[in-house]
Amino acid sequence: MTTLVTESPTRHAIFTTPSSGRLRVCHMALTLCTGGLERLLVDFARFHDADRFEPEFLALGDVGQPADEIEALGRRVHRIDATTLGKVSLIRRLSSFLSDGKFDVLHTHNAFPHLYGSIAARLAGVSTVIHTRHGRRFGGTWKERIHFSIGGLFSDCVVGVSDDTAELCRSRGWFPSRKVARVWNGVDLDRFNIRRTNHSDPTVITVARLSAEKDLETMLQAAKIVAERQPMFRLIIVGDGPERANLQASAQRLGLEETVRFLGERNDIAQQLSRAAFFVSSSRTEGVSLTLLEAMATELPVIATRVGGNPEVVVDGETGRLVPPRDPQALAAAILKLIDNPQEWDRLGQAGRRRVQQHFCIRSMVQQYEELYLQHQQ
Repeated sequence: MTTLVTESPTRHAIFTTPSSGRLRVCHMALTLCTGGLERLLVDFARFHDADRFEPEFLALGDVGQPADEIEALGRRVHRIDATTLGKVSLIRRLSSFLSDGKFDVLHTHNAFPHLYGSIAARLAGVSTVIHTRHGRRFGGTWKERIHFSIGGLFSDCVVGVSDDTAELCRSRGWFPSRKVARVWNGVDLDRFNIRRTNHSDPTVITVARLSAEKDLETMLQAAKIVAERQPMFRLIIVGDGPERANLQASAQRLGLEETVRFLGERNDIAQQLSRAAFFVSSSRTEGVSLTLLEAMATELPVIATRVGGNPEVVVDGETGRLVPPRDPQALAAAILKLIDNPQEWDRLGQAGRRRVQQHFCIRSMVQQYEELYLQHQQ
């Protein structure tokens, strides 16, 4: 069961005695609900080297299925409800939590935990603070830059999940650029089956949170163009989010009731991917998309927008196609080109899986973070 820290925690109430020689690591995130970041935290729980590291997980907001999965792996999950605390009270509570837990490393994920967690860690005497910036949507205002910079000053290393994100960290943070590193996201290839190819079935899939930055409206407009040329074309949309009602209304307005299916949240993503011909993403912004990596691990060719870290994942013409964002005509043209050339699906898909094996393996990602922890302990 997730530990809800409602008072200043006592060590014996919520912590096990650390094993000799292992570094105690606290991963701090805003929530442990459904999402790409949260899926990565489950993988941290699964793949940390148990002989050298003792990870625990702290959410500052809601918890859900990822928290249950982490606990099923034998790792502790804690929760401090930040919405009930003022800024100073939150820092004090976090500092007490980290001090009582005798953590050696705090690893924060995204903006809110970065600011408050890094300050609390220094007050608690935590020796190493690592931060990961998982996306590109930060530092757009002076207030955001100030918060990011304060967190960066109190951190030993700020990690971008792509070269693009790492460069943004350097340009938007007022702290030494030598603090910035890049560690590509990774996925567990063992979880993803090779697709069952049916070259006569042009079913396309996307997996995304249904929010504005994913720009599924552009994808629906592209689907309308494709369906007029290819009546057998189908688009499967997996995911949920604040834009779902608007997107469903748009699909109906565009006459796509028979073409587009909204599946909502699913726990069988690997199986859904394996049934598709290829994968499409229409995002306006990305760090390193886990759904792209998962599709490539399934040997699906991918079509993605040329934004953020996508060009670091998708090699245009080798593992899939890159198109401009917010351009339904270009997206539709790329989809039609793949539908018209099914002999390309195997070549692109196999190259994609090889690329994930070589550069985006989850075990390699976790190992690189562990090396950062050890490096900054010295």
